[in-house]
Amino acid sequence: MEESYSPKIERLIDANLNRLKEGLRVIEDICRYIHDDQNLTSALKSLRHQLQESYALDRLNFRDIESDVQKRSTQSEQQRETLRDLIIANFSRAEESARVLEEVFKLNDVTSSERFKTTRYQLYALEKCYFQAYLFETPRINNTSNSKQS
Repeated sequence: MEESYSPKIERLIDANLNRLKEGLRVIEDICRYIHDDQNLTSALKSLRHQLQESYALDRLNFRDIESDVQKRSTQSEQQRETLRDLIIANFSRAEESARVLEEVFKLNDVTSSERFKTTRYQLYALEKCYFQAYLFETPRINNTSNSKQS
């Protein structure tokens, strides 16, 4: 059974669970609506739903958006030129969050730590599958014309 953590650790867990699920959702929606890829969409959705099991509503008590010192996006976070950029950013976001959760749960919940390690490796495999399938499909997001850009 998981022991309680300090409010700051609970806040860190909450933020990283949210970040992980959000990153997965962006990738899932791209696979679903842009690529019409049933297999990747289903795998991402399944993983996201598994993560929901780790979500504890009582962690909401530790969420402190108002005093988050990094709640504003950096300039590089606001720039995405291609679908590939979006995918890379969101796989990275999800993988990094899984690693943070893996490490923080080592403090007193080894089972959860192992679960997030497994999640991280699942993400690496899904990322590889995505890029094997769509490596050369990198349309510009803001490209509304049919002409090719150089």
